[in-house]
Amino acid sequence: MTSSNDALHAPLSPYRAAGSLHGKTILISGGSRGIGLAIARRAARDGANIVLMAKTGEPHPKLAGTVHTAARELVDAGGQALPLVGDVRRDEDVARAVAAAVEQFGGIDAVINNASAIDLSRTDDVDMKKYDLMQDINVRGTFLLSKLALPALRASGRGHILTLSPPLNLDPYWAGKHLAYTMAKYGMSLTTLGLAEELKADGISVNSLWPCTLIDTAAIRNMPHGEVMVQAARGPQIMADAAHAILTGSNLVPGGAATGNFYTDEQVLAAAGVTDFRPYSLGAPEDGLVPDIFL
Repeated sequence: MTSSNDALHAPLSPYRAAGSLHGKTILISGGSRGIGLAIARRAARDGANIVLMAKTGEPHPKLAGTVHTAARELVDAGGQALPLVGDVRRDEDVARAVAAAVEQFGGIDAVINNASAIDLSRTDDVDMKKYDLMQDINVRGTFLLSKLALPALRASGRGHILTLSPPLNLDPYWAGKHLAYTMAKYGMSLTTLGLAEELKADGISVNSLWPCTLIDTAAIRNMPHGEVMVQAARGPQIMADAAHAILTGSNLVPGGAATGNFYTDEQVLAAAGVTDFRPYSLGAPEDGLVPDIFL
C-alpha cells in the first residue's frame, strides 16, 4: 500500500484517541510500508519513538518505500525514528534491533510483530521454499522478536506485545483452504496465547489484532487479481487506529483481561466509540467489502 493512499484516509478517520503514545518507544518489524507503516505513522503523530526493522533498504522494483523513506515520514509526522535494515529470520539482526532501541531511546515499551509472508496455495501447489519462508518470518520471527525484547519490556513496567495475527479459529475450513499459510499465521497466534499466559506476572500485555475486511496493501495488490480485490477493501488506517487504541487503552473487553485477547479492528474501534466505519473504505459500500479470512 502506498503512503499517498494512507494519507488520503488519515484525515477522515472517525477514531478519537483517549490516550497518547508520546515518548513511548515502539519496535516494529516490517514497517516500511502498508499496515506496519500506517501503525508507525499513527504512533509518530503522538510523538512516539519508532524503531523500524525491515528488509527493504534499497528501492524495490514492485514495492514502494524503504525503511529509510518510512523513517522520514515518521519524523515528518512528529515522531522520532530509527531505521534498521534487518531480517526477522536472522538472530543477529533481531538482537541488534533490540539493542539499538534500548541504546537510542532508553528502552522498549511495545513490540509490534507485523512482518509476515503470505502464500494461499493449496498443499499440492505450495513451493516448500515459500512454506519455509512463511514459517521463518511469521512464526519464528514473531517468537524471536518477542523473546529478545522481553527484558526491555519487563523494565518498561507496562510493556506490550501486539501481533498482527488472527483468532485461533479451529473450523477445519481454514486449514483445508490454505494449510501452509494457516499454520504459519496460527503459529503467530499461538505465540500470543502462550506468552500472555507465561507473562501474566511480568506486567506485559500480549494481544493479537486482525482486520474484519480485506486491507489494501502491496502484498494483496501483487496477488493474482489483486488490483481488483482491493477495490472492495479498507485502507490500512483502520488497523493503525485499532493498534493505537490497544496500545493506549487499559481494557477494551468489558469484564475481560487486558492480555491474551484476539481483537478485530472493528471490535477495538467500536469499544473506542467509533460507530461509522465508512471513512475507512476505499469507496465500496459496507455490504460490498470483502471479509478477511479466518473469521
